[in-house]
Amino acid sequence: MWGGRFALGVGPSDALDALNRSLPVDHRLWPQDIAASKAWVHALGRARVLSASEEAQLLAGLDRVGDRLADGAAVGAPDEDVHTLVERLLYQEIGAVAGKLHTGRSRNDQVATDLRLWTLDAIDQLDAGVAALGRALVSRAQGGLDALLPGYTHGQRAQPVRWGYVLLAHAWPLVRDRQRLADARRRTAELPLGSGALAGSGFPVDRVLLKEALGFRAVSSNALDATGDRDFVAEVLFAIALTGVHLSRLGAELIGYASGELGFVTLSDAFSTGSSLMPQKRNPDVFELARGKAGRLLGDCVALLATLKGLPAGYQKDLQEDKALLFDACDTLALVLPAVTGAIETLTIHPERMAAALDPAMRATDLADLLVEAGVPFRESHGLVGRLVRAAEDAGVALDQVAPDVAAAIHPALATAVTQLGTWERSVESRATLGGASRASMESQIEELRRAFAPGGNA
Repeated sequence: MWGGRFALGVGPSDALDALNRSLPVDHRLWPQDIAASKAWVHALGRARVLSASEEAQLLAGLDRVGDRLADGAAVGAPDEDVHTLVERLLYQEIGAVAGKLHTGRSRNDQVATDLRLWTLDAIDQLDAGVAALGRALVSRAQGGLDALLPGYTHGQRAQPVRWGYVLLAHAWPLVRDRQRLADARRRTAELPLGSGALAGSGFPVDRVLLKEALGFRAVSSNALDATGDRDFVAEVLFAIALTGVHLSRLGAELIGYASGELGFVTLSDAFSTGSSLMPQKRNPDVFELARGKAGRLLGDCVALLATLKGLPAGYQKDLQEDKALLFDACDTLALVLPAVTGAIETLTIHPERMAAALDPAMRATDLADLLVEAGVPFRESHGLVGRLVRAAEDAGVALDQVAPDVAAAIHPALATAVTQLGTWERSVESRATLGGASRASMESQIEELRRAFAPGGNA
């Protein structure tokens, strides 16, 4: 594409060719390159740069090139990148008229367009995967309304909650992940084609018609910006990285719940692995791998930002790194999502183990609330119940088993409050505010989340 500037017969050294060559990475953009090239041919025809015959020849040739690439023509090809590959194959199909395809177009706006088209499809696929995981969590939450277990803060038992409530706490971040993907999609859908190398095309192509033909939302406003803009890649990588973090947090929680010490859940055989040495082992590798992959996704995001930070406006060859990072992140998340979804759908819960972990000390806040209802200021009631907790520990008894005279000695209302504690269900139901762990709150959340994760729905 650029050999005319250099001495005849002198090409790049083998070392430079190996460094410069991007086809092993960007070959997967060929469907987008064919689609964008066909739209460009139509635009050149409307601008009367091409005759009707030339336009027809180019379109038919591009279709045949697409068929060849679908059959594996990119495998082992010697070309520099996917764009030179398509053009070389087009020459083979239709001869010299192939040289008119690149009229008024630069690889700078070409690659930006191809990558945006690819990213739009990738976002849609990842969004579908996130929604599927969300639906799995909501479905299991619906079935987990009656199972009560400790809710944890700082890794310590804190207050009783419903099992479904814990799952919903991991579903809500996925709603935000879908919102971020949708927001990134909106900005990705801006057409760079027609920007040329940096100053616009030298031919009067209709960029609005190009936008419509390729399904973009808007036309880029500044050619110099459009050719060097990879903000959309950074946004998608951040959205993917944060989704990976959410999967990692879900995995970390379930790894603990699946441990022999807690035993709240058991993973199905289909989503467990064993040990090469210890026959008894059932390892939650699916969640460990999800947790590990999050670091890789974070690395892809940081690597792109580090690449972008020193670049002036317009295209620089540094930007060739964007595709390897984006492809890796999309492929990694697409690999993790269905595995985690399947593990959630098939795991078994053990409500009796959850109930056995409920410690009467977790009722301390309930006692403080009862003292408030008796007229004691909360800060004072907090201190009084703290003294009762210490007295229970000193006596080696559960909080609700402290002798009435000991409780009354701390405060006259405490002995009565201990007898009013009621059941664990009552304790959970007392948190009836919007967003709380009560049954009504959970049912409301489930209904809202079902709408958010509905197939074809918009997060």
